[in-house]
Amino acid sequence: MASLQTEVDSGAPGSAIWKTRSVGVERIARAAIGWSITINVVASMGTFNTALLPAELTYLQQAVAILMWGVLIYASAFVRPRLRLQFNPDLIVLVAFYAFAVTSVFWTSLNAAAIMKSLALAMTTFGAFCLITRIDMDEVVRATALGLFMLVAASAFCALAVPDIGIDHSWMHNGQWQGVYESKQTLGFVGAYLMFFACYLKMKGQGWPAFLLTFFLASTCVLASESRGAGAVALAACALLVTSMWSVTCMRIYAVLPFVMCLLAGALIFYFYATGYEAIHVGDASIDLTERTFIWHYAISHFDDAPLLGFGINGFWTMPSIYDYFEQNHGWVLDNYHSGYIAILMETGFLGYMLFAASVLLFSNKVLHLISARAIDRSHCALIIGFVVLSFQTNFTETTFLRSTMFTSVLLVAFFFATCRSVPQTDFQSLRMEAR
Repeated sequence: MASLQTEVDSGAPGSAIWKTRSVGVERIARAAIGWSITINVVASMGTFNTALLPAELTYLQQAVAILMWGVLIYASAFVRPRLRLQFNPDLIVLVAFYAFAVTSVFWTSLNAAAIMKSLALAMTTFGAFCLITRIDMDEVVRATALGLFMLVAASAFCALAVPDIGIDHSWMHNGQWQGVYESKQTLGFVGAYLMFFACYLKMKGQGWPAFLLTFFLASTCVLASESRGAGAVALAACALLVTSMWSVTCMRIYAVLPFVMCLLAGALIFYFYATGYEAIHVGDASIDLTERTFIWHYAISHFDDAPLLGFGINGFWTMPSIYDYFEQNHGWVLDNYHSGYIAILMETGFLGYMLFAASVLLFSNKVLHLISARAIDRSHCALIIGFVVLSFQTNFTETTFLRSTMFTSVLLVAFFFATCRSVPQTDFQSLRMEAR
């Protein structure tokens, strides 16, 4: 045993072979992680059109996504950590929130769907930790952008070459693109995320031809799907990226926006709770955001039924009395809150929402400290802030928080993990001179 140790320490041929094999294994594992991300994105970003994948087989998308997370977690065991997180309050509260969401399944009806979502959320949260600690953020973005590009390219092809699939012919959205998806909103937000990542990759040195092709395809899908909200959010996030790289002051302001949006969402929730209105009333105008506010009001009206702990993950719309009553009154029903903030409140209660808000506050505070201490790459910081703001804006009208398999939802968790690092004790001067 001693002779073996001496051989390894002395740089003997056996040691060189061992190091070469180790590097080779790590390279294969990193490639597996990259491809698992791309496949995961393609499978998990939304439900495919039934003409492409029959409704009874949609579970295959989630199965593929979970399988890819399994591949990523297994492959990460062979990759040396690039980022070591510190057991600080921001990490503790973040983990506590997701642990609370996972365990909330125990106060639901414990149906199979709720249990599977809880297990998937636990797995993908751990996968987010493995992802961000094992490979570089730019590698994550490139693999994600490739998957999104495949989706928008396929959607554009379907809309132009197979309009029976790629174009929505319903009376409500006649003529709007839906691409490979069953919903035009999904295509809009997939395009919006790709616009954001395309801008980031251009800032990191990607060539103009690749950028223009990607951005053109993504923006075309956003415009053709008539997802004006998604387009506006994407452009705002792109502008945020550019100005963050231009000015550290802007970056500091943007770092606070996620917590501000949590407060605004809380105020909006309180408005519906206190007034009992089904829409937002401004003077004589009534704003229902294409009837989304009907869903918000209905969900919030049941808040008092489970105020502290909520209905548990996947435990609200699965109740027949709640589901059927909404359908009888409106003639339609979706098992979707169309607001990520309301989803957190209803499924994890007041306690869960406070944990969530605390994790966001600590995130904003940590980012400010990282910026002041120069403890994070500036482009990565701009990426994290921009993506978080984009996600938080999206969740005002769509539900992506607590989505157990949707890749961009899990990526949000990964970016939160990325800030849970130590901050050097040495105080650095402001980066204002560097920004100039």
